[in-house]
Amino acid sequence: MKQLLRYLPLFFLLMAPAAAFAQGEMAVAGSDGLHLFGIRLEFYLFVATLVGIAFFHHRTLQIALSGLVVILVTKFLTTNFNLVHHLEHEWEILLNLFGLLLGFAILAKHFEESGVPDRIPRLLPRGWAGPLLLLVLVFVMSSFLDNIAAAMIGGSIAIVIFRQNVHIGFIAAIVAASNAGGAGSVVGDTTTTMMWIDGVHPVMLIEAYSASLVAFLIFGFLASRQQFALQPVVFDPNADLRPIRYNKLIICLMILAGAISTNILLDFPAAGVWAAILIGALFAPTPWGEARHALRGSAFLLSVVLCASMMPVDELPPASWQSAFVLGFVSSVFDNIPLTKLALDQSNYDWGMLAYAVGFGGSITWFGSSAGVAITNLFPEGRHLGKWVRGGWHIIIAYVAGFFAMLLLFGWNPFDHLKG
Repeated sequence: MKQLLRYLPLFFLLMAPAAAFAQGEMAVAGSDGLHLFGIRLEFYLFVATLVGIAFFHHRTLQIALSGLVVILVTKFLTTNFNLVHHLEHEWEILLNLFGLLLGFAILAKHFEESGVPDRIPRLLPRGWAGPLLLLVLVFVMSSFLDNIAAAMIGGSIAIVIFRQNVHIGFIAAIVAASNAGGAGSVVGDTTTTMMWIDGVHPVMLIEAYSASLVAFLIFGFLASRQQFALQPVVFDPNADLRPIRYNKLIICLMILAGAISTNILLDFPAAGVWAAILIGALFAPTPWGEARHALRGSAFLLSVVLCASMMPVDELPPASWQSAFVLGFVSSVFDNIPLTKLALDQSNYDWGMLAYAVGFGGSITWFGSSAGVAITNLFPEGRHLGKWVRGGWHIIIAYVAGFFAMLLLFGWNPFDHLKG
């Protein structure tokens, strides 16, 4: 009970923006469904699911699945909800996320076994600049790779160079760096790819890097100091290095190339990832156990995404910089994919600002982005919400600073992409 009371203020601080949206424009009262104080019952069930995930981090999958079942039963009993029709709109996103989470877990293990991470400590500077350079690498990789891949590669490197002694604030910073790097690139995040496909010009998203860079300077410096204080880069000049396994390295490059190409051509990067994995299995052992290990985290994310997609949210508040700012906090507890879809349907947003908000804002919690869920397969201790937010407190400050830096630099420039 004491632990619950300790974290309740933190949780409601994070949930306040979502509750405000639900009570206002987002919760559309209608003739179907049950309401309590003007808010649909499904919202309360979703919040209860998030509370369970936050406080019972050893049972996240069971709680997410239970919440999904209860929400489904509620919708069946109180509305004319059609699950088959709903899945017709959601199956591609769900299948793609599932494939990426499992596939990039295999990628991370291939990369670890390639022998390249063993050599990275020799290349990194001493002191806190070493962890900082790793975050820079993750940021850059995420600009042309999927943010899940960048986070997984960064996490696998951190395990090696810090001898598995990684500060939870630095784990959160790896996720933040991957989300920040992907915010301004149409191939860096699922949400930015959605904007591109829907008609938003890629140039409009590049402005998001102004906010991402400001945010990175803040959380990157602070997280690197945290990691250096706990465990600096381990460098042993006399250590025997394993020979580089070029077949493993080639498979890694094939997986990344497959993800990029099929993301651009098919809007389905998981297809390219798994094609490369299966081809690579012909000439190198494949660590299939990593996919089994990532299965629980993948099922958890899909459950939360599906719960979020079933919320009775028909529209967002009028597009403004204030609503975009709040959406960043909402995305930390409410999946950013349906939020982005609603914003695209409504249009007239500043798309660079929105891309930063919904992309980087998910870093505030470990389950707020797919990169965060993926990396907790490598670092299960990250599933403790209280520790994540306490260790990664600098991410909240970085988000706010980056957002307002972009607003001061470029202003609010809405564009109705539906009219062109």
